Amino acid sequence: MQRGGAGERGGGEARAFVTLDELMRLRHRARGFSFLPRQPVQSLLSGRHASRLRGRGLNFEELRHYFAGDDTRTIDWLATARLGAPHVRVYSEERDRPVLLLVDQRSSMFFGSRRAMKSVVAAEAAALAAWRVTSLGDRVGAVVFGDRERMSIGPQARESGAVRVIAEVARQNRTLGAGIAPPDADGRLNEALRRAERMATHDWLVCLVTDAAGADEETTRLVTRLTAHNDVLAIHIHDPLELDLPDVGRAVFSSGGAQVEVDSSSPGLRRRYADERAAWGERLTGLSRRRAIPILRISTEREVATQLRELIGKRMERRASSAGGGRDG
Repeated sequence: MQRGGAGERGGGEARAFVTLDELMRLRHRARGFSFLPRQPVQSLLSGRHASRLRGRGLNFEELRHYFAGDDTRTIDWLATARLGAPHVRVYSEERDRPVLLLVDQRSSMFFGSRRAMKSVVAAEAAALAAWRVTSLGDRVGAVVFGDRERMSIGPQARESGAVRVIAEVARQNRTLGAGIAPPDADGRLNEALRRAERMATHDWLVCLVTDAAGADEETTRLVTRLTAHNDVLAIHIHDPLELDLPDVGRAVFSSGGAQVEVDSSSPGLRRRYADERAAWGERLTGLSRRRAIPILRISTEREVATQLRELIGKRMERRASSAGGGRDG
């Protein structure tokens, strides 16, 4: 069955495009969630996945004499034996941690049956992540990829870093639906991962925002190599219609300029479709389990910021009860 196109079940049409101004305004919604390992107990990133997310690292500053009151756990016993007097190793926390967003804007994302297209939801998720990362003092960069082009943006801090990423996402979003996707469009996912591997050298957080269309064994190999020296977090964008094909009779689905007509009233077709989607979901879950990669499943039918807070953020009532208490994140 072809991916793409958009129809609405329940009135109105899914929002097809997003503007730069709309993504800029999401700055005020980027609160109540964090990608750092210290998470509330109900967070999807707590427990096993939290141990994989390293958070900020430590930089070695100096080796100096031990003074009364120093933490004995910082004593360098090899240096102490070599120099004949107690010495400690002094570290400082890294000032920031680069975050690399891989943002999918291919034709497979130009689909939506509810609130917005998957491409719009991916753009919103990327914008929220960029605003949140830079608000906490970290740098953000991106690989934004579509059917025909890929743009790489080096990590940069503060508002300017977020704006560079968001502007490129908005630009590529506007090009969707302009024509038939090339036959090699699925392969753009692996090309983006290869580019990410060259950019993310060590202890980065790589956040993949995609519907994972075209994922194959090479995708698994590339993700595995990325996880060797970095953390990988997947934000999987999906639409309810992809999980359960409704009986609406004959319907036309499109991907860019290509279209296909199917008879959704066929029980066999709906059963095969459900089986294929279930098997695909199991493969994705298996990758997450084997590589300890958190997968945040974001639906097109609800506001993205709310879903992020529910999956990885603090409950709003808890935040309200502790308002004014320290850095949020």
